[in-house]
Amino acid sequence: MIHSAPQTTLVILNPHAAGGRAGQVWQQIEPLLWERLGELVVAVTQRPEDVAAHLDDAHRVGIRRVIAIGGDGTNHTLVNALARANEQHSADPMIYGNLPIGTGRDWARGVGMPFRDVRAAADWIARATPTPTDLGMITRSDAEPSADGGRDYFLNIASAGLGGDVVRRVNAAKYRTAWTFLGATIGAILNGHPSVMRIRLDGRDWYEGRAYAVAVANGTTFGHGMRIAPHARTDDGLFEIVLVEAVSRARILSALSRVYDGSHLKHPAVRSGRAARVELDSPDGQIEIEADGEYAAARAFTIQMRPALIQMLLQPTPS
Repeated sequence: MIHSAPQTTLVILNPHAAGGRAGQVWQQIEPLLWERLGELVVAVTQRPEDVAAHLDDAHRVGIRRVIAIGGDGTNHTLVNALARANEQHSADPMIYGNLPIGTGRDWARGVGMPFRDVRAAADWIARATPTPTDLGMITRSDAEPSADGGRDYFLNIASAGLGGDVVRRVNAAKYRTAWTFLGATIGAILNGHPSVMRIRLDGRDWYEGRAYAVAVANGTTFGHGMRIAPHARTDDGLFEIVLVEAVSRARILSALSRVYDGSHLKHPAVRSGRAARVELDSPDGQIEIEADGEYAAARAFTIQMRPALIQMLLQPTPS
């Protein structure tokens, strides 16, 4: 049972995340967080299904601030659990801060967190303030009836097409390094086949044709530093949609480096748009999609913006 105290913070820790690095990081930053945040309650969890119970228990005793220490999977689990909890407690939401442990850490990159230094990241979180933050909500066309209606939330970016193949390749890698994501992307381009995509933005036909990938972005960065949507904002109620049309593999590979500085948006094979609702399907069959590193496949997806659904611990991004 969790007992609350003024300014108590719930820490969700998966010590085995990132090959055990999360537990090591916690030992380094625990004293700093006690000093900067006040009393901490630590919930050690290895199963995603345990997180919702920890949040319910914490909310019941008055804890409103949650910090997660783990990899992309831990972050994805917390975002989904908090989104559903905050829908039930919209007048009294919980506040979320993420200390990313792992290889990608793209959410941290996008919001300006000093992700390479865990103590600096912990200090950044301690000085951050609650900020209304948008979430994306994905609904699969073939989802079975369930308590959550087949919905899945994401914080950063969902991508269809090669994105699903890239995630499968990354997840299959025994060891992940800074080059794992780039290597998986190149492998997906060389071995993948662009499929026909039909895309509607806010109810209007936007694109139909073969494409390598389409990113529906709330945040700016994915794939270990790829600034796929440099103009995306997490507080404007809109996605930035970036699509890469099917051109030759040589042409795509020659332009791949441009995605790291955002200049790919000027490439003739790239289209971009903005919308709060994206409908995606393909006459070729199932579409693979990944959202914050989580894989799914279906015949069609609807991706809808949920403005200010979560309160994130953030600092103003330098302009």
